[in-house]
Amino acid sequence: MPMKLTEAAIAALECPPDRRDMMMFDTEQKGLGVRVTKQGGRVFILQWIDGATRDKRREVLGDFGQITLKQARQAAQARLGDVAKGIDPRAVRKAQEAAVKAAKAEAAFTLASLLDDWAKLHLAQRRERYQAEAIRSLSIAFDGELKRPASALSRAKVLQVVDAYDKAGKHATARLVRAYGRACFAWAVKRGKLASNPFQGLPAGVKSQPRERLLNGDEIGAIWNAACAMAEPYGPFIRLLMLSLMRREEVAAMKWSEISPDLTAWACPGSRMKKGAAHIVALSDAAREALGAITRLDGQDLVFSTTGKTPISGFSKVKARLDKASKVTGWVLHDFRRAGVSHLARLGHSAVLADALLAHKGQALSDVARVYQVHDFADERKAALEAWAAHVLRCASPEPEGNKVTSLAEHRAARAG
Repeated sequence: MPMKLTEAAIAALECPPDRRDMMMFDTEQKGLGVRVTKQGGRVFILQWIDGATRDKRREVLGDFGQITLKQARQAAQARLGDVAKGIDPRAVRKAQEAAVKAAKAEAAFTLASLLDDWAKLHLAQRRERYQAEAIRSLSIAFDGELKRPASALSRAKVLQVVDAYDKAGKHATARLVRAYGRACFAWAVKRGKLASNPFQGLPAGVKSQPRERLLNGDEIGAIWNAACAMAEPYGPFIRLLMLSLMRREEVAAMKWSEISPDLTAWACPGSRMKKGAAHIVALSDAAREALGAITRLDGQDLVFSTTGKTPISGFSKVKARLDKASKVTGWVLHDFRRAGVSHLARLGHSAVLADALLAHKGQALSDVARVYQVHDFADERKAALEAWAAHVLRCASPEPEGNKVTSLAEHRAARAG
């Protein structure tokens, strides 16, 4: 029943005991009413007739007590003015609520969340090595953006980051960040998680120049001796990295379960190899001694770990310590591979064997020859790695060139002396 609403009249309204609620409409402001519930709640509502459908529409304006009767009348008048213009107040409210909900969802979908989803829903199908490197590269490159919405990562910010890598001479890192970021955001766009890809169509960066740095014998010896003086797990890791001619991440994630019981061979699974194929590495006496310097803990499969759960990291700090101790600069860990195969080439080992040692696609063979050449050169690779280990020990010996050691036993004796 309509009545002129007042603050006192609204406060005195009571819902009949046989009803769940009741409504009282204002005679002063058309369409304004108060809904009173059995529990005592009082809510201002606006009721109108939709001009197109002739359906009755209602919208809640607010609770009595939180807004005044005067404010309710003003709100009702404004909304009915919108109705007269063909604007549906309820539809506007729902659109606003949807926009707020979307904004909250967008804010919650951070770059860290995107990387986590990408890793679990897409990268799980890729090689373990690619998974780890992609997430690591983007996490480091955009560390300051990880807690911000993924949609907030702008093209300008991406260019700022990759340009900084290029200016620092880290062209390969810049290229990988571009590639990983483009793939990650393209995946998110396809799934409807993001509207655009800030990595798409970036200008080409500086092309990486092939490294030509070749560690000489004195440098190899100095780095080896610095690694021998370094505590586990990093010292033994550097020694294994040098002797195996494998890549940094491949050695860092080495597991005891991948190593033969007599420590003579290591089977690195294809999931960690760059080419995706498992690779067998013969372990020389010096490599086995490096493994023996590792404290093996029950229940821990990782050979090189400080947590027992993840492989070692922080290679830049380790490299800085090596540089200081060895006084060798201008090199990277990957240069061990070039130094190893270059020395073996001087000894007469073939380019085909070098490719086999490095787990490269055989460049010295034609496409047809690679189809028929299935020999794995296991014995030759073992002999080559033993020759390389002997060379490293000779380089590390403190004796004059003519008296340099040629075996691990002699190397131990020389160091002890």
